[in-house]
This record gives sequence, structure tokens and C-alpha cells, in this order.
Amino acid sequence: MSGRISVAIMSALLVLYLVVVTQLAFRLLAVDDGIAKALGVALIVLPLLGAWALGAELLFGFRSQRLIDRLRESGSLPADALPKRASGRPERAAADAEFPKYQAAVEADPGSWENWFRLGLAYDACGDRRRARRSIGHAIGLERAAGRA
Repeated sequence: MSGRISVAIMSALLVLYLVVVTQLAFRLLAVDDGIAKALGVALIVLPLLGAWALGAELLFGFRSQRLIDRLRESGSLPADALPKRASGRPERAAADAEFPKYQAAVEADPGSWENWFRLGLAYDACGDRRRARRSIGHAIGLERAAGRA
């Protein structure tokens, strides 16, 4: 629950920042100076990009959480039994030893969103956040496609 509270607080702060920057952008557009107008245009583009990024991240988080809940309900969410470092992250050697099991499951059934999601969790435990995010995104896509079929 504290993760959700942190996300809500950070999102609210980002929205507040985007509102203030947008107000500043419109003030700069009202000034009769070319440089001020150029800055105003740039400050309109940046909040739009920020709002899009915030929306994309929140959507990814909500969809990921929904898949975690589905795996938990079905009893197929992997147990968090890896030994932990002082930071709370799994020990790399233990995570690396578990990884081939999840990779083999995806190779055996590449159409299973469950296998892709568990592979994403394994990548995350190994410290490879980019591949973890890509695998979880692929799992989201597979699950959404299966829901439409």
C-alpha cells in the first residue's frame, strides 16, 4: 500500500508542476519578445510530454498490478523466496540460478502471458530492469489480445 501512496503523491506533485509550467508558458507567450514566445512554446510542449509519460507509466503500473493479482488468485505467482541483500533486492547469484526455469517456460509456451510475466519478474530479480519491463509489457499485450479473442 505504501507504494501506491508514493505513486499518488509523486503523480500529484508532477501534475502540480505541469500546471505551473503551463501557466508560465502562457505568460511567456503573451510577452512581445521572440525569445519569450519561443520559450513559451517549448514550455507548452514539455508539459504535454510529461503528461503523456505520466499517463503511460500509470497505465503500465495498473495493468501490471492487474496481472499480478490474477497470478496471485490462481496461485501461480512465484514465491518471493530468494535470499535478500541489505537493500531488499534479491541476491544476484540466487536470482541467476532461478532464471533458466522461467526462460525455459517462455520458450516452451511463448503465447502464455503468465510465462512472460514470470520471466519479467525473473529479469527484475536479476537486476535487468529494461528486459523486465519489456517482458512484462509483452505479457500485458498477450493478455489483452487473449481478452479480445
